Amino acid sequence: MKRMHIHVAVENIGRSVGFYSALFAAKPAILKDDYAKWMLDDPCVNFAISTRGRQPGLDHLGIQVESQDELHDVYARLRQAGGDILEQGQTTCCYAKSEKSWIDDPAGISWETFHTTGEATDYGTSVQRGAQIAHAKACCVPEPKTDQATACCAG
Repeated sequence: MKRMHIHVAVENIGRSVGFYSALFAAKPAILKDDYAKWMLDDPCVNFAISTRGRQPGLDHLGIQVESQDELHDVYARLRQAGGDILEQGQTTCCYAKSEKSWIDDPAGISWETFHTTGEATDYGTSVQRGAQIAHAKACCVPEPKTDQATACCAG
């Protein structure tokens, strides 16, 4: 089964958790100081919010799959869609371990395709591999507070 994924950047996690919990009539499946995720069955969506986006609003869309076979099927679709693909591979992001790739649609919206393989205790340590995919940088890097690069995206 494939699940639509939507990630929205927010300014205030508490206020946003309250809003979306009321909207979905459900509490988040995962709740952290900077992140919350609802795994909804109706509609079938992985809806996440975080304070890690560059600005509030739509951060990225995606397709979450439940098996390696489904992931390879979706990866084939990415190649058919055309454009530059960032094959991130095994990574930790959004308090989860997963294998993922990214592509930008013609409007510049980043699409993530991924298979989650486990939970993680930190938000993420994914590596920046290209400037074209906006979320590859945003996943593991909060808005910079100094001029220093973070360890997860340096190099």
